[in-house]
Amino acid sequence: MSTLLVFPGQGAQQPGMLHALPVHPVVQACLDEASAALGQSVLELDSARALAATRAVQLCLLVAGVACARVLLRDSPPADYVAGLSIGAYPAAVVAGALDFADAVRLVALRGELMQAAYPQGYGMTAIVGVELGRIEQLLAAAEGPVFLANINADNQIVIAGSQDAMAAVARQAKAQGAALAKPLAVSVPSHCPLLQAPAAQLAEAFANVTVQPPKIRYLSGTTARPIVQPDKLRDDLAFNMCRVVDWRALARTAFERGVRLQIEMPPGSVLTGLGRRTFTDGTVIAWQGARLDTLQTLMQEETRRPQ
Repeated sequence: MSTLLVFPGQGAQQPGMLHALPVHPVVQACLDEASAALGQSVLELDSARALAATRAVQLCLLVAGVACARVLLRDSPPADYVAGLSIGAYPAAVVAGALDFADAVRLVALRGELMQAAYPQGYGMTAIVGVELGRIEQLLAAAEGPVFLANINADNQIVIAGSQDAMAAVARQAKAQGAALAKPLAVSVPSHCPLLQAPAAQLAEAFANVTVQPPKIRYLSGTTARPIVQPDKLRDDLAFNMCRVVDWRALARTAFERGVRLQIEMPPGSVLTGLGRRTFTDGTVIAWQGARLDTLQTLMQEETRRPQ
């Protein structure tokens, strides 16, 4: 059977997340490479104060994901698939061998700056749990002000994006209709909706000067939930994922249908682990954070020996 490495998106960040990475030569090499590409120490970016900025959050998620995946894969069988939610697509592409790490650092720094500049305040994202997608779409269609569908995380776990006032109004209506939770996320920009079309187009211009290779590990898109192998399509997927709806529910189903029975979530956090358990009911879903490295390596070795 198959193994999937997944990389979380914005909102999973934790203060001190880079300082908490394991002391390991592979990790140090990643920190040094990222700092050289950025022109500053990436260890300056993971304080609570620094993480108030979208740019710092996205860079920390990129570095943590790549560093830990490289540690895991150094002494393990290769993964079969990679996938990332939003910014998580960038470490996924690096680990797949499609995008150079230094290029990814520079692109993600620009990505964060563009998103931050487009909506410096008054916008964000809100998670709604306990109301089905169809009903959320009806509330969004009737909403006053800019608010859009952003993420389909599970059958009854949806994320919306837009202005804070418009999101608050939709959240109130969702609660009145039985939502168990309607909570603003730790994301200061309205990701995965048309509001970020212009910044995405600017990022695509920067991507035109970057080499993208066919992935050596199969890359699953968080927006289409399908594998991407052509460099041009992968470049488009990465550049424009900030303004396209994420369908993580469909991605998990695609991975399961393709034989994935082991999902390992790279740090920080375990949000994608919780979502994965809804789909991989007869598999193993585990997060790096809180697990032993040798346990993860053993699971990957065992997965390669399971009959197809």
